[in-house]
Amino acid sequence: MDSEFVYLKPPSLSDLLKHLEPWGEQSKVLAGGTDLLVLLRRHSLSPAYVVDLKGIEELQRLEEVEGGDVFLGAGITVNEAAHSGLVQKRYKAVADAANTLASYQLRNRATVVGNICNASPGADLAGPLLVFDAKVQIVSARGKREVLLQDFFAGVKKTILRPQELVYGLILPAVAAGERSLYLKQARIKGHDLGIVGVAARLDSRKKFHLAMSSVAPTPVRLTRLETLLNDSPWSPELPEQAAEAVREEIRPISDVRASAAYRSHMAGVLVKRAIRYLMEEG
Repeated sequence: MDSEFVYLKPPSLSDLLKHLEPWGEQSKVLAGGTDLLVLLRRHSLSPAYVVDLKGIEELQRLEEVEGGDVFLGAGITVNEAAHSGLVQKRYKAVADAANTLASYQLRNRATVVGNICNASPGADLAGPLLVFDAKVQIVSARGKREVLLQDFFAGVKKTILRPQELVYGLILPAVAAGERSLYLKQARIKGHDLGIVGVAARLDSRKKFHLAMSSVAPTPVRLTRLETLLNDSPWSPELPEQAAEAVREEIRPISDVRASAAYRSHMAGVLVKRAIRYLMEEG
């Protein structure tokens, strides 16, 4: 890695934002670095400044806030989320997905927010966060704004973030007791690998289904048509199979080095059927 840049580790959020404001696209934010450092080594990026957020205490919080929501700061690692009692108890699908991401060592460095900001179509954590209606808190020297996660993605590896902005953290809305969720992933090998297809499913306290998928579209997607079908249909033994057929009509996967579009479509149906069956049996 012989690209030259200025490395800064500001002690506060206000200092960090002051640096981002004038530099714009010349700067990159360093959280876990599991993606950024690879891009720097490949010379895919050549920023003039790399700004490290790990010294900012307020970004390292994972806690319940007003109204029973949970705040997950930009510095929280994937392993911290995976092993958090709050996340495991209330947002099981998020913990499930966190435990499938990369290796244990990488999960100690990678951050949840970084996985979202990378905006990969196969982002493991995006689907579970989508089914819980997560919100993204965005800050800059000019102020703060909040958007739904489903509105944060703008395309393959693209988000709505402006050059001077930083994701401050995520808000996971409060959930009622008795809710169930899970994350299922099909990879090429057993163990830690990039997903060919990922399915997040949630059954809320009103017995309504929420579903999202990764690796089947340019961005992680909420399966709104499938949700409508499931929530408008009486429960029956045939419902999981009907869901499997319906999801194949809703998604538009592509073929790449990891899998063909046909295989992705097939496995999407298989995983959706398993997820719905599990939630119906447990619910």
